[in-house]
Amino acid sequence: MIYLDTHIVVWLFAGQIEKLSSRANVLLNENEILISPIIRLELQYLLEINRITSPVNDIIAGLSNSIGLKICDKNFNSIINRSMTLNWTRDPFDRVIVANAAIDNNYLLTRDQTILKNYKKALC
Repeated sequence: MIYLDTHIVVWLFAGQIEKLSSRANVLLNENEILISPIIRLELQYLLEINRITSPVNDIIAGLSNSIGLKICDKNFNSIINRSMTLNWTRDPFDRVIVANAAIDNNYLLTRDQTILKNYKKALC
């Protein structure tokens, strides 16, 4: 399994695969692809502040059809408990996204330097 950070979701939906490393592309092709449910909320926030233009449900449905993207259904209370231990970031979205991947020691595809420095299974 591999989890995606929000900006990776945006890039994939926009077809900007050139922004991903060859290793990231291999992992995407060889693994089940998931997102934390909080990504939907962060995408909605980005839509509201005009950083993206496509509706959230269109993005999720499009990637579900094109790459088999799934929304993780792990217990949210467990995710929050894990996110409360990630005190290296003040960003609540990042805490939940990393916690989602970390619970089962899964990879997280991101370009976020703070995450890359602090989560050993993060890669770009």
